[in-house]
Amino acid sequence: MLRRSPVTTWTLAVFPFSSKWEEVSGYDDAMNPIRTYQVCNVREMNQNNWLRSNFIPRKDVLRVYVEMKFTVRDCNSIPNIPGSCKETFNLFYYESDSDSATATSPFWMENPYVKVDTIAPDESFSMLESGRVNTKVRSFGPLSKAGFYLAFQDLGACMSLISVRVFYKKCSTTIANFAVFPETATGAEATSLVIAPGVCVPNALEVSVPLKLYCNGDGEWMVPVGACTCAAGFEPAVKDTQCQGDPGTFKSRQGEDFCSSCPPNSRTSSGASNICSCRSGYYRADNDSPDSACTSVPSAPRSVISSVNETSLLLEWSEPRDSGGRDDLLYNIICKKCLPEHGACTRCDDNVDISPRHLGLTQRRVAVRNLQAHTQYSFEIQAVNGVSNKSPYPPHFSAVNITTNQAAPSAVPTVHLMGATASTMSLSWLPPEKPNGIILDYEIKYREKVSDNAKQCSARIEGLKAGTPYIVQVRARTVAGYGRYSSPADFSTNLQSEFPINALPLCSSSLHMFKCLKIHIVMFCFINYSFNDQGSMYCFAFRTVTPGMKVYIDPFTYEDPNEAVREFAKEIDISCVKIEEVIGAGEFGEVCRGRLKQPGRREIIVAIKTLKAGYTERQRRDFLSEASIMGQFDHPNIIRLEGVVTKSRPVMIVTEFMENGALDSFLRMNDGQFTVIQLVGMLRGIAAGMKYLSDMNYVHRDLAARNILVNSNLVCKVSDFGLSRFLEDNTTDPTYTSSLGGKIPIRWTAPEAISYRKFTSASDVWSYGIVMWEVMSYGERPYWDMSNQDVINAVEQDYRLPPPMDCPTALHQLMLDCWVKERNLRPKFSQIVNTLDKLIRNAASLKVVTSTQPLLDHCIPDFTTFTTVGDWLDAIKMSRYRDNFINAGFTSFDLVAQITAEDLLRIGVTLAGHQKKILGSIQDMRLQMNQTLPVQTDRRPADIGLIFCPVATCLIGKGREQQLPLAQPMWLSSKICNCFLD
Repeated sequence: MLRRSPVTTWTLAVFPFSSKWEEVSGYDDAMNPIRTYQVCNVREMNQNNWLRSNFIPRKDVLRVYVEMKFTVRDCNSIPNIPGSCKETFNLFYYESDSDSATATSPFWMENPYVKVDTIAPDESFSMLESGRVNTKVRSFGPLSKAGFYLAFQDLGACMSLISVRVFYKKCSTTIANFAVFPETATGAEATSLVIAPGVCVPNALEVSVPLKLYCNGDGEWMVPVGACTCAAGFEPAVKDTQCQGDPGTFKSRQGEDFCSSCPPNSRTSSGASNICSCRSGYYRADNDSPDSACTSVPSAPRSVISSVNETSLLLEWSEPRDSGGRDDLLYNIICKKCLPEHGACTRCDDNVDISPRHLGLTQRRVAVRNLQAHTQYSFEIQAVNGVSNKSPYPPHFSAVNITTNQAAPSAVPTVHLMGATASTMSLSWLPPEKPNGIILDYEIKYREKVSDNAKQCSARIEGLKAGTPYIVQVRARTVAGYGRYSSPADFSTNLQSEFPINALPLCSSSLHMFKCLKIHIVMFCFINYSFNDQGSMYCFAFRTVTPGMKVYIDPFTYEDPNEAVREFAKEIDISCVKIEEVIGAGEFGEVCRGRLKQPGRREIIVAIKTLKAGYTERQRRDFLSEASIMGQFDHPNIIRLEGVVTKSRPVMIVTEFMENGALDSFLRMNDGQFTVIQLVGMLRGIAAGMKYLSDMNYVHRDLAARNILVNSNLVCKVSDFGLSRFLEDNTTDPTYTSSLGGKIPIRWTAPEAISYRKFTSASDVWSYGIVMWEVMSYGERPYWDMSNQDVINAVEQDYRLPPPMDCPTALHQLMLDCWVKERNLRPKFSQIVNTLDKLIRNAASLKVVTSTQPLLDHCIPDFTTFTTVGDWLDAIKMSRYRDNFINAGFTSFDLVAQITAEDLLRIGVTLAGHQKKILGSIQDMRLQMNQTLPVQTDRRPADIGLIFCPVATCLIGKGREQQLPLAQPMWLSSKICNCFLD
């Protein structure tokens, strides 16, 4: 509970400077005797009467409040007075590190005293009326010295100072979310927020940090951050301000749940228990939760039935009468062979076959084979459960004794040919392994060998689905019937298209395709085997935009920016917002994850941007301007604004929460784990959001993968609508480079925007082309390690980024269209959306990939510069497989150079994209080992016009020469770099 503490006051005494202030006895409105100070020298000119308090210790207070009660006589009611009569007085203060003031020091003038305010009454009185008491409160700060004096200056008024109360405000000690927050004085300013750290109450533990509360200028607690909950064994008490435990109860885990009685067959004798001990003869299994009941071992199986057939046996039994209170009942079979001559039974040999097994049986039936004939056996059938291994006693069992019958001998193992003539053969053989008695004689049967007709052992199965895994089993049949099935084998049909549109209906009815396109939303689904091992369904949604869209209104056109906030952003009550965790830092304050529960709506997870304390009015305006912009948008691919908090502190912007965060970091964390169709689906969503913004005549100016957010369903949404701040800000950021007085993201910005600040939807299209390159390269930095100035020079000389690895030619061509220098020739976002829709519907077009191997990367690592295989993996961004290579024995480059695709599968590199990247680097390694890497100097068209310079001196721009190190051969544009071999 958050409580406001009463204010703390000082006792005030006064030191009159002159006798013109008189101490007078009187009565207040309730006729209580009081002492006042009065002054009334209105008939004398140039009055300057001072009244000073005693020294007041500061007590570490930063801001002080003064309440004054006084009366003032109306000058018009005093006859025959000069024009010097006043109806006001002045309030001053003077700071000091000790009580050192005297009658003459400090000097009685405004300097060194600090003036707080001129105090004027609300009501004055005349001779015929009783005095009307006025009450005024003034504050001053920040204070820094040990104490201070108050002073009151009269310049010619007829007044009475009835009382002065000096006080300060504080937030008293409180408990919130099971955390104690100490008494905290308010800040130096009336609008200041003071952070108070919290400590969990006894027997409570942190669940989210940091623990803090904000104390505002009115002495009120607000915006609790972080929380504690009661530890295991303790429950909330005293209105959620304490955690206590009661004897005989328990709670197994930390949380806000209450303690409960012990489960059956368990007990506890102490309070604050997190587990109840089992009673004698009862146990818990290792995987049983502390909340589960204690159980016992089962009784013996019942009604054992045995059937002997020569040297085979069939055993059946009924379940025990008592299962011990558990449902994980299993059975064990113990076989013992009893020899009369020894008078004892011993464990059976390993050749005795108990089917399906002899331990851990779930069914109550087994078959026993390979016993010896004319032999006595004993079988023990044990009943066990999950706690049998906890009992100090052996499991309960039922025993049965049997004697096997006479049986034929086993087969003769091998027949050998000792010699042969034209009409005779001499044969020999070993006796049967199991004679099962005394061999009396052997019978020989022979016939002429007849060739068998071979049966075909192959088959063709038709009518299967493309790109689908199947489990195949085969069994054979003879005249005796079918045999057992073979072990399951996994096979997959080939992918006829990466997007099986033919296998999935585009509409639920049998309408033709052109009729389907009239539907506003069309769903395309496919099985995703690369990203989710369970084959979960992943869908894209495409939506058509309706005509009559509204136009964006710049909030900075409003004379009062707060009016734009009120018009476009919904105000949220602070009680509806709960901050749970700080997840980052923004330009103006912290970024948090929390929950929003508005009346009549379900609770949702949200992202919360907070405005830090001590902000200026301009910072508040710039902070809320983003909400004024977002509030005008309503599209599934634009981040949704839930509302703002402006009437409480701190000021907040509340938006929907995107679980996977920024697109660039999300792609880098999942490098190679998506199919091309999934990446195109992401690009399609971004393009749809930008089409919506373009239709509203809004120019984003900072479209980049870092400003695209991804939710748990892989839906991409455009965010961060605050570049206008960067265009005026002077802070240093390597991403945003100053150009013509503003901050611009050079690598993503069109040439005309860099040079002339011409920001249009066409410049956003250029940026979108860079975003396409980022997505297809899994978050690679555009233009790699080139400086911003080198990027500007390269783009001006018509250099364009090459296609990323495995990038379809159609997508790279769309990138190049977005990077056309003449902005009027670039495609519109509506054309981009249509192009991506065609590529998705015709998935075969996405299979055509630019085959120029050196374009896979801007820099081919030289393996000779690496000392270990791990360094090489780091260089190609495959360090996640370092342990796989080492454990498989690939610890030298000679061994790595011999790796094949099968080897990569064997050591755990299963993603196709990662396999291609590693094998491509290994191919470069082999070429470097054989010193067969050629220098390619062919001049190709500008879109792929690159040359490879393993060792070269390059002329970049005009008159700028750069020596490329041996370890960094690069692919550079033929229009930028002329390479000459050293």
